[in-house]
Amino acid sequence: METQLQELRRLAAGAENRRTETGIPRVAMVRGKIPDHLLAAVYDPMINLILTGSKTMTVGDQTLRYDPATYFVMSVDLPAVGSIHPSEAGEPYLAVSLTLEPTIVANLLADLPKPAGGGGYRPGFSVAPVTSELLDAWVRMLRLMGQPEDIAVLASVYEREILFRTLQGPLGWMLRDIATPDTALSRVAVVIRWIRENHSLPLRIEMLAEMAALSVSAFHRHFKAVTTLSPLQYQKHVRLLHARSLLIAGEGNATAIAFRVGYESPNQFSREYSRQFGFPPSKDNARLINKAK
Repeated sequence: METQLQELRRLAAGAENRRTETGIPRVAMVRGKIPDHLLAAVYDPMINLILTGSKTMTVGDQTLRYDPATYFVMSVDLPAVGSIHPSEAGEPYLAVSLTLEPTIVANLLADLPKPAGGGGYRPGFSVAPVTSELLDAWVRMLRLMGQPEDIAVLASVYEREILFRTLQGPLGWMLRDIATPDTALSRVAVVIRWIRENHSLPLRIEMLAEMAALSVSAFHRHFKAVTTLSPLQYQKHVRLLHARSLLIAGEGNATAIAFRVGYESPNQFSREYSRQFGFPPSKDNARLINKAK
């Protein structure tokens, strides 16, 4: 597998220290030291493959570490804090990712036998050992960066292969569940997307449970199992992460942004922001701007 990793490193060498588009739909790459505020974010569903270095991802009270021997799957939109590390030899962090599109997974599942069993109460993110077959699919995908005229025809083929290899592995249930109606994961995913898009609105748990077609108690259990957070905790994380991005972008002062993301009390916003990020809003903003210079 080292030969495959070496080729992938060469192919992705042009990545920058932020999300770098490859010209291939849903495929991106990143290299080097990433600013703190970009590592603490609401992450889209994805398959993430590290080529050099390692990364930790913390969602709620769970932290996972992965490196070139493993890959990471996140099946729903989750607020998380990442931390990246260079390799032991000092080589900069390097990774590629494929954003998951449930309709594409569903079309693939239609061509495959239906597995027995369901997802149950399990988190919507995890790490698994990488395989030579999965790396082969990634190599073919990234080679398309040097053959842009082939992307329109072949990218979808290689995407299906990456998804197929992931479906064959221990995290395949995540892909199946987000693309299959009426699974606990797909029902919770609907609510998660609603909260993310409407984070400034007050939450009514009964309405969210109805949206998921679950009883209130079952909804709480499934939501906490998938995200490691309660719905209110999830909303708070999303609000604070969005507020931080608005502050860094210079789109208002702390008070204005507190109201914009849904807080009724600027003092409560400042307290929760400080607990989340370790500094009050104005000091955190100045610190991040100085680090970026």
